[in-house]
Amino acid sequence: MDLHMARLDLPAQIQVGKGSINRLHEFVLERGGSRVFVLMDSFLASSPVNLDEKVTDILRKAKIESTVFSSYSGEPTTEHVNAALEIMRDFRADCVVGIGGGSALDLSKAVSLFGKSPDSKWAEIPNQPFLNRLPLLAIPTTAGTGSEATKVMVITNTDTNLKMNPGHPDLIPDAAILDAQLTLSLPRTFTAYTGLDALTHAIEAYVSTRATRMTDFFALEAIRMIGKSLPVIYENGQDADAREQMSIASCYAGIAFSNASTNLAHAAGRSLGARFHIPHGLSVALLLPFVMTFGLEAAEKRYADVAIALGAPPSLGVKELAQTAVQIIEGYNDQFHIWSDGQKYVNPQDFGKDIHILAKDAMSGNGIATNRRVPSQDDVAHIFELLGKKLSYVYS
Repeated sequence: MDLHMARLDLPAQIQVGKGSINRLHEFVLERGGSRVFVLMDSFLASSPVNLDEKVTDILRKAKIESTVFSSYSGEPTTEHVNAALEIMRDFRADCVVGIGGGSALDLSKAVSLFGKSPDSKWAEIPNQPFLNRLPLLAIPTTAGTGSEATKVMVITNTDTNLKMNPGHPDLIPDAAILDAQLTLSLPRTFTAYTGLDALTHAIEAYVSTRATRMTDFFALEAIRMIGKSLPVIYENGQDADAREQMSIASCYAGIAFSNASTNLAHAAGRSLGARFHIPHGLSVALLLPFVMTFGLEAAEKRYADVAIALGAPPSLGVKELAQTAVQIIEGYNDQFHIWSDGQKYVNPQDFGKDIHILAKDAMSGNGIATNRRVPSQDDVAHIFELLGKKLSYVYS
């Protein structure tokens, strides 16, 4: 890890504030857009939210034509990408706006790329010197994925059932609009899942072998903000100030991990999520305490910093602080009912037979080499075994 050599890629513009979505047309016009393909989660385009009507009205008043695509569900797949592209090409869009959670934002990245460069190949995306895509604006309605600030998109290949996560600096949206009012209606369960996903992004970025002085700044600040605001909005989702803090923290965490990488919790979480159709934030939250314990001695000082950022007393010794970091995360999993929610998706009695495949799939994803303690496949299998035992123990 060379903390002195650092590069930071992030959106050219980040707009923060209540009602920021009302300035969407300005960002479109600044990028020469006149025909906008709006991609948003289906529930946002349905009653009672009807965000599609609000967005098209904002654009129409600025004499900008638009069409809305929201006919997909669950986490994004190559089939969703193809369906969106068909509609977008018929509309002849010259700008893409993604609105929603990570699924919508990741889909919008794929659509903006393949809409301009239809011959691009998924496997070649990270190796290209330059990606030619349509202008892209991202408006998150959850505070978790940080996708509005990242160079990564996670898309499940429906042929292989594996989650692809190609990364490239040119996939970072041109602008991100953080309007916390759009997150007020997020249900408590998904407030927890997405919030813990953001916390995992920040923690993994901070302990990554690719961490730099700049990513450390964003990661630690995100950890501090999430530690203060996530418990608040879990109990009171209408706390607009705490929601805004979470929105900013999620974006900071996105900047941190996009530049420093996530690690084992995400590599294993993608495997777990794909096999059992578990929401992404829940799958990484289930694994994070075990992954932290696995790498504790290799990054003791860094995990001590994490504990302090989450409110632990700095007067404790480094070793005790590092262990406290794990205890705080386990406490969040108890407080936010992560263990009981995990059991709804995973039957602990049948889990054992899947561990070999889960570990093998986890090893094939990125985030293994950047883990401070690089795991073997057996190490990953053991982490899954510990998760299985935890779920069995909680509900025995």
